[in-house]
Amino acid sequence: MEPEAVRTASRVPHGGTTDSTVLDFSANTNPERPDGVDDVYADALDASTRYPDDDYAEFRAAAADYVDCDPESVVPTAGGLEALRLAFEVTLAAGDSALVPEPSFGEYDHEIHLQGADPVHVAHDEILDADPGEHEVAVVCTPNNPTGELADSGRLRDFAARCRDAGTVLVVDEAFLDFTDAPSLAGESGVIVARSLTKMFGLPGIRAGFAVATGDLGERLAVARRSWSLSTPAAAVGAHCMRDTEFVSRTRERVATERERLRESLSERFAVSPSDAPFLLLDVGDRDVDSVVETARQRGVAIRDATTFPTLDSHVRVAVKRPDENDELLRALADV
Repeated sequence: MEPEAVRTASRVPHGGTTDSTVLDFSANTNPERPDGVDDVYADALDASTRYPDDDYAEFRAAAADYVDCDPESVVPTAGGLEALRLAFEVTLAAGDSALVPEPSFGEYDHEIHLQGADPVHVAHDEILDADPGEHEVAVVCTPNNPTGELADSGRLRDFAARCRDAGTVLVVDEAFLDFTDAPSLAGESGVIVARSLTKMFGLPGIRAGFAVATGDLGERLAVARRSWSLSTPAAAVGAHCMRDTEFVSRTRERVATERERLRESLSERFAVSPSDAPFLLLDVGDRDVDSVVETARQRGVAIRDATTFPTLDSHVRVAVKRPDENDELLRALADV
């Protein structure tokens, strides 16, 4: 990390609210979680009087099964964001550049800046056509946050091959990929995959995720990883959740059905971007975004002001939740 870059950096705005009196549609997390989490957490808490086993064999085996890769290539991290920081720490130096989609997750720019490197922005729907050759790193978010579209698997693999030929490391943020049936790029040569367990399993406070890379990249990540990077409860709960394939399938079906229902209804009043993710991006047109957000909140629903994302000046983002909660969202936005 570049000390001078830290001095000029600032925090990145995110969704999520601590106000328990409102329904939170500003953060894209599952409102449900797998059965048995409480018991797994309690057992792991009892074992937390000792340091975690820094090998994390059980967690890495579950993660490898979850994304279909070798357990040796899994690097446990305290959430997907730590996986991203680790990826940029081992690939970027001061003066380097990284190809970044726009609009997309604001932490990419932040983390790249902290290394003293420069993000070079490309439209999110043009990133796979970009030339990675002049950059040390290229970043793809699939499905992209906040727009929601899934990258075509064939085109993404072609882009990975072009990055590999150019000597450019491809960092793929798959935080929302498990809401789709698309294959992970985990284990692909020259690629670092970042995964989060926050979104699918509805446990943002647990802070569990992982990175995947092979060869020299994997070795660099493993060496740079902080010791005891996952708490004992996070590792146990994470492994338990990733093994619950029925929960994942059930969540995918619910999100797909409810997302389409929301899209059809909200399209009567807003321009709604196509989405493969558990959220929808709405263009509110000539309405005042602050007013839309405040009105929804007064009606008991928190939604995300998406104007904090570059290039978006008339947008909000809403999560997809359970049917009764989604009904509340529709009521809150009925006549704004």
